[in-house]
Amino acid sequence: MGAALFGAASMSYAQRFYALLALSLLGLSAQASSVVCYITYGGETRQVTAMPVASPYEVNATQVGSYFLFRAVVQDFPADIAAVKLYVYGDTDAGPVLIHQVDYAYPPNTPAKTQFGFTGLHRVYEKIRDGELEYWCEFLPVRKPTK
Repeated sequence: MGAALFGAASMSYAQRFYALLALSLLGLSAQASSVVCYITYGGETRQVTAMPVASPYEVNATQVGSYFLFRAVVQDFPADIAAVKLYVYGDTDAGPVLIHQVDYAYPPNTPAKTQFGFTGLHRVYEKIRDGELEYWCEFLPVRKPTK
């Protein structure tokens, strides 16, 4: 694959440079820290993993049951706006309505010996259908290889 990608005579030096740059950035993003949220609704728990993004508008919400939407946004750059932002929406006939939001500094500080990650346990209620969504999130930093 490498020979086909970079050995083609028709590729200019600049095209090869940008292709290599893109591949190296893909490798970096594969090693990025992440936030994993554990969402419980209706007796079922699922995981949502959030990786750092350049823009919060790139992140879609995850449907949870028939009413809730959960969205986790991680921005690690630039430093002045780096944050973990968690949103829960109600999916109404008129469109999604924000019913819960919480922000944490990035990287989040996780106290030692905690059962529910850096967020603690959150409960969000939906009064029309009497639903309850519980969630908590943990920060998974990149582990540096040991020598």
